[in-house]
Amino acid sequence: MSENAGERHSRPVIPQPIRKSDGAGATDLGPRDVMRDLENPDMLVPPVTDAGLIPNLKFSFSDTHMQLNQGGWSREVTVRELPIATTLAGVNMRVTPGGVRELHWHQQAEWAYMLLGNARVTSVDQNGRNFIHDVGPGDLWYFPPGIPHSIQGLEEGCEFLLVFDDGNFSDLNTLSISDWFAHTPREVLSANFGVPESNFDGIPSGQVYIFQDEVPGSIASQQVESPYGTVPLSFTHKLFAQEPIKTPGGTVRIVDSTNFPISKTIAAALVEIYPGAMRELHWHPNNDEWQYYLTGEGRMTVFAGNGAARTFNYRAGDVGYVPFAFGHYIQNTGKDSLWFLEMFKSSRFEDISLNQWMALTPRDLVRDNLHASSSLLNALRKEKWPVVKYPGFSSEPR
Repeated sequence: MSENAGERHSRPVIPQPIRKSDGAGATDLGPRDVMRDLENPDMLVPPVTDAGLIPNLKFSFSDTHMQLNQGGWSREVTVRELPIATTLAGVNMRVTPGGVRELHWHQQAEWAYMLLGNARVTSVDQNGRNFIHDVGPGDLWYFPPGIPHSIQGLEEGCEFLLVFDDGNFSDLNTLSISDWFAHTPREVLSANFGVPESNFDGIPSGQVYIFQDEVPGSIASQQVESPYGTVPLSFTHKLFAQEPIKTPGGTVRIVDSTNFPISKTIAAALVEIYPGAMRELHWHPNNDEWQYYLTGEGRMTVFAGNGAARTFNYRAGDVGYVPFAFGHYIQNTGKDSLWFLEMFKSSRFEDISLNQWMALTPRDLVRDNLHASSSLLNALRKEKWPVVKYPGFSSEPR
């Protein structure tokens, strides 16, 4: 075999916007990003069931601005990047061993999922009760609006996802202790703390945001006793300590104010979908859904009513979005488990199963509405399975 023939053999097949089922479309011979097309097969060749105008419901953290600092980095997906996502915004952040997301607070609530590594979080509430705690992979934290806090990487550093209950939020526009000091007259600082103005000669000239520090000592060595005690509701939660909902298709762990009481404005579910399985056809009756894909590959079709539907492909690091009450599913299109978070600006996680709705509706009414077969009606389940997989039945991507 010639060298050139070997190169040709190793090249991936270039996909074309031609649908096999009906022959619709034509070749694309002009300038194009083939790697993007390979990642988005259902956007290049939409299912024949897609129709109408639905806005973009996908954005990748890989396409965002990377804010680099000594001590770590951050990047965010807000309404600037994904205009439909008005209810929630997300920040992906890493801090090095000892790296600090400085003392700060927000006008928005902060919900977080630890992806890798370990961190120490600190906070003080409005009654002077403090909180110092270490978090690891799969752990959550939640700080209500206006509550000051900090995050510091431990021995190996850490990476985490932050979610805020406002799509317009930007993490670069927070209320930071260094920024406030820098923009307060020295005589005011002196009067406030009761020390000479010279004590403020070394303060930063602006917001520090993320900075490098030493790895802190043990949590016992860092404890500060407050005369008012510690916060009554924990700001952290161990998600993987929960027993998951298990079905033949995967697992689901739901966390909201019922089992993480401090989290009053953000509810979430961590979903695992096995190969060949799918998050069932459903919708959410309480708010929009903001998604973050952790591992694997998947596709989602969103149904908006009035004959409108659109299909998107997702992989690790992507953000997905589903507007309020729109029907949808998420199918695992890869060879490994698909893990993702679905999050809501709400105190409670709520979803409605298409299957369960039909099963709990008079049989004759369902039959006549859909011209449904007896086999379909007999297969309906009164119990909800968030993730489904039936032997011999799987939705194979085209």
